[in-house]
Amino acid sequence: MEISTGRQEKMAIYKSFPVYGITAEAMSAGRDNLTVVREMLEAGIRCVQYREKTKSGLARYEECLQLRQLTRKYNALLIIDDFVDLAISVDADGVHVGQDDLPPQVVRKLLGNDKIIGLSTHNPQQLEQANMIKDIIDYIGTGPVYATQTKPGAKAAGLDYISCASEHSQLPFVAIGGLKAHNVAEVAKRGASCIAVVSEITGAADIQKKIQEIVKNFQTSR
Repeated sequence: MEISTGRQEKMAIYKSFPVYGITAEAMSAGRDNLTVVREMLEAGIRCVQYREKTKSGLARYEECLQLRQLTRKYNALLIIDDFVDLAISVDADGVHVGQDDLPPQVVRKLLGNDKIIGLSTHNPQQLEQANMIKDIIDYIGTGPVYATQTKPGAKAAGLDYISCASEHSQLPFVAIGGLKAHNVAEVAKRGASCIAVVSEITGAADIQKKIQEIVKNFQTSR
């Protein structure tokens, strides 16, 4: 499958900033997602994943319509976690799926060739499988690096898996899981070029200042 110009342009935006934003309203100090995402975008984040699994379908749809308008204003990507129908209905830029969600091949058929697809991976075997479908997906998630409250019970993949992805991934990857301002340097040293920091950003008293701190700690160690 030939990668469309639309996907290439979206991936250029994905690569333009080292921090990948993810919503977590329950960990946002009482603020709604629109408020938090606006602060993310003001700080320079250009790829935002909407991840809200407990809200009703209607609530997710109405919220994502607003987020779609907001991200377009900032020339930023809106990625929907899991819900392909939601992504299609709000004309999001792509979908992120896990190992137990719809297969990427099916997601690609549903989305068409202009949207991007991310796939979570947790070990070298899954990384190898992702490499085999690099024409179908556009990037992978690697983690969780450390234990994380956003994925309770998930086994940490560790820093060694980041080193493995840095050496063997044929796709761009975003390191995720338990990352904070104080430990992103370790991930950078292992070869990561993009990181997802969730609760440390969504729960920060000053979101823009926290993102600046994370970027500084990350980039000075690369």
